[in-house]
Amino acid sequence: MKKALITGSSRGIGKALAFALAKSGFEVIVHAATNLQKAEGVANQINGFGGKARAVACDLCDKEQVKKFIADTGDIDVLVLNASMQIKKPWQEITSDDFSKQVACNFEASLKLIQAKVDYMKKNGWGRIITIGSVQEEKPHPDMLVYSATKAAQTNMVKSLALQLAKDGITVNNVAPGVIYTDRNKEALADPVYAKKVMDLIPVGFYGEPEDCAGIVKLLCSDEGRYITGQSIYVDGGKSL
Repeated sequence: MKKALITGSSRGIGKALAFALAKSGFEVIVHAATNLQKAEGVANQINGFGGKARAVACDLCDKEQVKKFIADTGDIDVLVLNASMQIKKPWQEITSDDFSKQVACNFEASLKLIQAKVDYMKKNGWGRIITIGSVQEEKPHPDMLVYSATKAAQTNMVKSLALQLAKDGITVNNVAPGVIYTDRNKEALADPVYAKKVMDLIPVGFYGEPEDCAGIVKLLCSDEGRYITGQSIYVDGGKSL
């Protein structure tokens, strides 16, 4: 049984991906930033429907915790980098702490995890690395400058690594969701004026659900997706157009 680590998988998109990969036959490591109990709840649900999962907590902004997280999660075949941090404020008000936390969580931790996990994939001649980006790579939110910049940087890393790891049987891709209705944006979308403004920018005319991201991730993690690498695939109802 191949093993998949999905960061930020105790809720939202990550949780949907954990369920999807577990149902596809992967053993799943469920990750939460601080709430281990929440991650354990997702792992228990997976084990309850016949899958195999366990839970780990790690604050990806904390470099020492990341080192322990790498050791605790061991060898894996699939790495899905879904966890991220958003600090929403006008660009002129961004502090050094705001910048450092988002870069550490959204980019540096991803790089460190790939560095640590790739040797096992190389040894087996098979591996899948998927970053979860954002439509903001194409259309950045004016009050999320650092977040959108880190997502764009992550995708550039994907393109670089895809070229370097292709010969080892490892594919590296980015999946960029648009407006996905999760607890992260539920409060903002409850404002009808803001919600209409957002909806007017989505050609298909509705918000996505976390499960809408699962199909492409399952494909990319499968043998059927072996010929896809170095790509950034938008799951956004056309918002990036």
